[in-house]
Parts: sequence; C-alpha cells; structure tokens
Amino acid sequence: MMMALNFQAAKHKKMLMERTKNCTVRLGDVSAEFPENSIVWITTGKKGEPKHKLYTAFLDKVRVKTMGTLTSADLGHQNPEINSVDELVEDFEKIYKRRILKEDTVTVIYFSEVHEDL
Repeated sequence: MMMALNFQAAKHKKMLMERTKNCTVRLGDVSAEFPENSIVWITTGKKGEPKHKLYTAFLDKVRVKTMGTLTSADLGHQNPEINSVDELVEDFEKIYKRRILKEDTVTVIYFSEVHEDL
C-alpha cells in the first residue's frame, strides 16, 4: 500500500520543491499511520482537490512528542522561517483554525527524497 504525506499550504509546496523542507510536524500521534523506514509519496493539494506528486520519500525518523518539546532542529527542518515554538503554534492555529497548546501531542516526521537510480 502506498502512503502519501500531503501538504496543503502553498508555502510548503514551494519549500518542498526547493528541498528546504525535510520534516513535518503533524498534530496528534500519527506514528502508526507513518511508520519509520516507510516509503511515501510527497504530495501537495487541498482537501477534496486533486493532489500533485512531487517525489517519493523515505521516512528517516518518526517521533511523538509535545508541541512544547520541539527542538530548534525540528522547527528549522519543518520551516526555516519559523524560529520558535510560539511561532509554530501561531502558524498551526491558522492552519487548524483552533487553539493549540504546548501540551498538545505532535508527531515529528523527518523524510528524505528517494532518487531513481538506473
């Protein structure tokens, strides 16, 4: 079964295409849906709309933690423009349209592109 890590925000599509984003922070514990060492498609597109496959990726590291325990490395790989957990909380509140707390569980997924070598 092929899985996809989908990104809805236009800014994330740009970062993914430029290869400046190699980590995603997802709300809740989604580690069972995205096991470490899995192969996934990196896709973009809004819910209910056609998706665009950018590339295939390998899930290098999947960690469940709380929003408040995210490291500067997690933040930088997730979005180089975000410098603090508070900024990420603000960003998530816009995306999820609800209040986000530092105690909220998140899943940090690090991924790397899979090249098709012939």
